[in-house]
Amino acid sequence: MNKYKLTLLGLVFSSFIYVSTILLELDLFDQFITFLKSFDYLEIDELIFPFLIFCVFLFIDMRRNSKKVQLENAKLNIYKAMLCSSHHILNNFIYQMDIFKLTAEDTPGFDAKVLSFYEDIISNASYQIDSLSNLTTIDEFSIRTSVMSNQ
Repeated sequence: MNKYKLTLLGLVFSSFIYVSTILLELDLFDQFITFLKSFDYLEIDELIFPFLIFCVFLFIDMRRNSKKVQLENAKLNIYKAMLCSSHHILNNFIYQMDIFKLTAEDTPGFDAKVLSFYEDIISNASYQIDSLSNLTTIDEFSIRTSVMSNQ
């Protein structure tokens, strides 16, 4: 219903004008022609059809751009939802991996280099998640660049 709000409004308005012209016995078309003839000396009447054609194309352009903006906003919302979900999953993974780290630290003779390597991996993953979360432009190049520059 909301998709056709303006169409319904136009139907109601045009029906009102039609009923009004019938009941009041008005001839709006003749009055419009008379109105246009009153401006005949200014030669404005020749501008009406080109102006109407321009308005139609302007309306079509604005409609297409509006749909593009809506599509881009939908993509942005999907990206943000996916990023938030991925962020949640990875944070849960990192917290669960901390159990293994604590176990490794309590195990005698466990190689300290492996723990250091583990810390680097976790730090790098956290940094990449943060860099994805802080992107200002959402496009394929900036996403790939933010992830690849930290490896």
